[in-house]
Amino acid sequence: MNEENQQKQQHAKETRRPIDRALIRKLLTDVLERLQITVEALEEIDHPAHPIFLVKTPDSAVLIGNRGESLQALNYLLRKMVEQEGDGEGMEQFLVDVNHYQSKKIDELRQKALMLAERARLFKHDVEMSPMSAYERMIVHATFADHPDVGTESQGEGKFRRVVIKYKGSGSGGGT
Repeated sequence: MNEENQQKQQHAKETRRPIDRALIRKLLTDVLERLQITVEALEEIDHPAHPIFLVKTPDSAVLIGNRGESLQALNYLLRKMVEQEGDGEGMEQFLVDVNHYQSKKIDELRQKALMLAERARLFKHDVEMSPMSAYERMIVHATFADHPDVGTESQGEGKFRRVVIKYKGSGSGGGT
């Protein structure tokens, strides 16, 4: 099942249309101006998974919010605005980051997932992660896409959906 999901994700990635970066930059700038946010710089970073629009600002607390909730809302709002401007179906993903907040969270998530994968490998059993957003689950799945000893699978429903890191060592009978 995990291999089937990876094939579906790869196909979806290959068939996505490139995003209009100029449109995203314009819409993001407009939103930040309306929120009266001081922007020191707006950079585009070519990340392997998707483009990242990095906002550097002294007003980061306003944009990030409690545990990143405002930043998640900003990303959602901007995606909906881009979809409304054009045909958003099948569009390549993108991410808005503020003062590298998302980048740091992604690095922390990967490190935690790698530590749990090592635990799964050493003890030869599956390890469940805490519930997380669809984006965070995608990061974990991508981290282990080509890993020889462990695979991943999403389980649960809604806000309780989580990633299970599955041991798949030789002759173990572990899941994929």
